[in-house]
Amino acid sequence: MHPTVGDPVHARLEAALHALANLGGDLPSHASRIGQILFSPPRIVVVGRLKAGKSTLVNALIGAPLAETAALEATNVVTVYSDGSPSRAELVRLDGTVTPQPLTFTGGVDLVCPPTEIAYVQRHLPSQALRDITLIDTPGLATLTVDNAATTRRALIDGFEQTRSASVDADAAVFLFDSAPRADEVEFLHQLGFTPLTTLGVLSRADGFGEGALGARDPLAHSADHAGVLASQLTGLVGSVVPVAGLLAESSHTGRITEADARALAALAGPGPVELFDIIDVGDPMPVDPATVGRLVDLVGEYGLVHGRAVAARGAHALNEWLVARSGIAVLRDLLHSSLREYAVLQRAARILREIDALAYGHPAREAIRSIAYGLENDPGLMPVLLLRSLRSLLRSDPVSPLVPELVDLLRGRSFAERLRLPASVPPAVVRDTAAARLTVVQQRTAGVSSAAEDAALTVLARAYTTIWRTHA
Repeated sequence: MHPTVGDPVHARLEAALHALANLGGDLPSHASRIGQILFSPPRIVVVGRLKAGKSTLVNALIGAPLAETAALEATNVVTVYSDGSPSRAELVRLDGTVTPQPLTFTGGVDLVCPPTEIAYVQRHLPSQALRDITLIDTPGLATLTVDNAATTRRALIDGFEQTRSASVDADAAVFLFDSAPRADEVEFLHQLGFTPLTTLGVLSRADGFGEGALGARDPLAHSADHAGVLASQLTGLVGSVVPVAGLLAESSHTGRITEADARALAALAGPGPVELFDIIDVGDPMPVDPATVGRLVDLVGEYGLVHGRAVAARGAHALNEWLVARSGIAVLRDLLHSSLREYAVLQRAARILREIDALAYGHPAREAIRSIAYGLENDPGLMPVLLLRSLRSLLRSDPVSPLVPELVDLLRGRSFAERLRLPASVPPAVVRDTAAARLTVVQQRTAGVSSAAEDAALTVLARAYTTIWRTHA
């Protein structure tokens, strides 16, 4: 149940929008507006504390050093990165005014007004990495200023109309942690309102985890083990947790590594890790000057300085490939462009259903629009969208409901057997009988529902099990 463009969910929604436009009047413009949601890439927001490495990670994912990682003024605003040509920037103020912004020599954006007056900055740039997703870089949580955290909350939770109706309506989230999520971070995750299927955790700065580069245990291996622990602790909030060394990823993906850097790093070979830093700290004679050492630390950190010296002797290309492999960015990128994006598309589809429902309540052609909405709600091809919508609603009202894992199983399964937690090799008759048994249990539970969200979830589950049973009848 993982639709993308060209799959049944997309095709059915497109057909519904055509039917909506054919009703005439002002409905073609409404269909066009909703169609922009359907045909634009899903939006994935990157969230975390100040200095959690969000902008560094965004730079690595984009493949260009565009997200500000140091300037406090620039990191105080929400920035939306989308594929588009030519490269340009637009400033969207809280009053909805859109103003083109000049780019700096390095591709950054000069802000022409205080960050407190800005809803978000829209950045368009030609990027293969942004063809099927849009990335949203946000200010930090619990940051140095109240305004900074308020900007993130305004864009993602409080829902100022101009942000929610434009570019900052997120369909999925990447949440950056350090060693462990704090209570306010967990609370913020709850408030965002996503599901574990549309939320991916990142254990950031993996190259400095634990005791760091000089510790007895390799920090990357240590962070990988800890990421698994975090994932189990945050089961109801994130689908998985991926360890990423953001600095290594950014340097390797933005073209910062040069042959001169590789030669300088290779020249530091010889001393052991502790001895190397003792030499650096006391200023003993070194084969490279202190400024170059400082640049290397900025590029590859202590971990790269210790462990990258041998591979650097083979040149910049080998060093860059090593940084890519050690950074963990490939795993994150794969998840972003596969499972997270796929569930984000489902969430985007649920938003389209809400838009059509809203029209059905207030428009003069409400009866015809309701007919279109009813057809979508009862279309078996849209079952994944309805399941995800029910999951999101149930997690808000009753996150410990036993229906939650059932909904997750039906969404995650790649086959009917997997959706019922059965071995892939079971015969069709077993799938049919299991679906029938599940359907009976769901029907029995409808008499004692405790909330509207649970009632809706039971209805969707009954339809899902009925569909599976009929398919194998």
